[in-house]
Amino acid sequence: MKIGLFFGSFNPIHIGHLIIANTMATNTDLEQVWFIVSPQNPFKKTKSLLHEFDRLDMVERAIADNSRLKANNIEFSMPKPSYTIDTLTRLSEKYPQHTFRLIMGGDNLEQFTNWKNYDKILEYYGLYVYPRPRSEESGLKAHANVHLVEAPLLDISATFIRDSIRANRSIRYMVPETVEEMIERKKFYR
Repeated sequence: MKIGLFFGSFNPIHIGHLIIANTMATNTDLEQVWFIVSPQNPFKKTKSLLHEFDRLDMVERAIADNSRLKANNIEFSMPKPSYTIDTLTRLSEKYPQHTFRLIMGGDNLEQFTNWKNYDKILEYYGLYVYPRPRSEESGLKAHANVHLVEAPLLDISATFIRDSIRANRSIRYMVPETVEEMIERKKFYR
């Protein structure tokens, strides 16, 4: 099976994440999309991160009704911070029957050459890239293993959602109802 890997902190998962994942699962040759919940992104501060199991739980609730979307916690047992190449290697060893492709936004493509072993990721896995607002042009777009995917141009930010929660503003329609209920019940991001 060809599986797209959508890495992120998902802090919290929101409608933008779900639209991109569903677009990848239904409008490309990817058969499934796995959300790889990252305990710690090497490029982000961890101060505002909810516990990884709470974020995984929110992802699972958000995608429960879509059999083409899965949540995966493989990075929880790996050294932190996790590097994408190490996770890809571990997934390939654990699931040799699958082929994996990395899903990323066009804004990340600009910085991709800064990633650990980015050349190996390109060579062995390849990228499925969706458009992001204010993305710069990248020479990598012409690479044979970079697939540009037409998808809605979304500018929904988890930071905006967390700030809205702290300011007691509504996050309705920005996150799935099940995620909103969990955030309210557990008083996340307050």
